[in-house]
Amino acid sequence: MGRVISIVNQKGGVGKTTTTINLSAALAEAGKKVLTIDIDPQGNTTRGLGINKETLETTVYEMLLKEKKIEEIILKDVFENLDLVPSDVDLAGAEVELIGVKESNYILNYEVNKIKHRYDFIIIDCPPSLSILTVNALCASDSILVPIQCEYFALEGLSQLMYTINLVQKRLNPNLEIEGVVFTMYDARTNLSLQVVEEVKHELRHTNIYKTIIPRNVRLAESPSFGLPITMYDPNSKGAVSYRQLAEEVIEREA
Repeated sequence: MGRVISIVNQKGGVGKTTTTINLSAALAEAGKKVLTIDIDPQGNTTRGLGINKETLETTVYEMLLKEKKIEEIILKDVFENLDLVPSDVDLAGAEVELIGVKESNYILNYEVNKIKHRYDFIIIDCPPSLSILTVNALCASDSILVPIQCEYFALEGLSQLMYTINLVQKRLNPNLEIEGVVFTMYDARTNLSLQVVEEVKHELRHTNIYKTIIPRNVRLAESPSFGLPITMYDPNSKGAVSYRQLAEEVIEREA
């Protein structure tokens, strides 16, 4: 049975989509069968995996409105071992359309449960907000991975995120766990990055923090514009090596 991991942080620009794309690809490269679900209306994961959003006939939007089953919208073999549930801007309207819909928080969970046995990992890219879309992802997930950027405002909003996670655990998904925290955008040349790492480790001392730290890397920033994960765009870059190491840690936690 596949493990469902949501990549969550309500702050934008922390590396959620980068982590979704490249962790998914690194897990697939390691021989794991992976489904990536893009539940962010920006659809950056969809584009970053080489899919032209303008050509899509159906997306996660139709699934959330119960017009399509998840099996009907999965794009098979986007890369070897990697399937995708795509998103586009239409998803932005789903939050309003889901108001008053019975069991609206569990729509994604219901659909994912039908296909999770086919995969080793299901990775969900969440929007940068604590919205009904994010709540759907949390209700469908076994665990949460939180990317935190090594910058000055790293801890801003973290307490609100943890509060929301606790609320979901208490009221909607008691089995939800925190998979761990991964540091992103680390710049070894600055004292700030090191200070942020130490501060977050102290603040979250009871939370699993991955040993892998994702560096700032030009090739990593370039790869989405070519529709390729970093493991394919520049397999020997620091970014590719780091995401392979993160994938190893995620796999080890399953053992």
